[in-house]
Amino acid sequence: MTPALRLEQAGGSHVGYVRRRNEDSIYLGRSLIAVADGLGGHVAGDVASSTVIETLRQYDQEVDQHFLPTALGQAVNAASNALRARIASEPGLAGMGTTLVAMLLNGTSAALANIGDSRAYRLHRPTGHTTQITEDHVYGLLVADAADVPNLPERLARFLDGRPDGRSPDITLLTLTPGDRFLLCSDGLSSYVPEHLVHAVLADASTPKQAVDRLIVLALDHGGPDNVTVAVVDVLEDASPG
Repeated sequence: MTPALRLEQAGGSHVGYVRRRNEDSIYLGRSLIAVADGLGGHVAGDVASSTVIETLRQYDQEVDQHFLPTALGQAVNAASNALRARIASEPGLAGMGTTLVAMLLNGTSAALANIGDSRAYRLHRPTGHTTQITEDHVYGLLVADAADVPNLPERLARFLDGRPDGRSPDITLLTLTPGDRFLLCSDGLSSYVPEHLVHAVLADASTPKQAVDRLIVLALDHGGPDNVTVAVVDVLEDASPG
């Protein structure tokens, strides 16, 4: 018999020690968790990330497990369309963009979408192993024999900016098991804190809130050069009657 599952989650964000404003946005809902990181140096990164998150909120609803990937893909497409509409109405925002990592969950299944370099990790407690689920969409990882390519840009190859030209997310279907712990984060964490330290926090923290607080402190201890946003989700067996 498949166990009934429940989620325990927490999230947090910090502007860091260098940036003047926080261009990250986060959403923690009943069925949807998302982190968006507005592109630093671009026009209105904070507007881009908040526009995407506000659009995704509308898709925080129970979806049949078989349709989770489709529903999440539609949500990301709607977010991209919202960016395009916002730019059309406010031309001064042209050029804004954001990364995104999001999970849509129901029962023992989840769909994960990512575009850009915001990441998702999974700690599988029975083995104690932490796995990076997502792949960063940067030129160095997406171009064959990147080390041999001269003048390869050190920047994102894909992100959401309202344009429909192939900037679609990767979508992965996951099976959830009791004891799983997921981390969704902006690169303000993953670019500066070594993975073994991230793993140690995920493995040792007793609650998602404790993990979130410790991870943000780690990012700040490593200089806090960027906005840092983290969401931690625990998958637990639901022991409630009925």
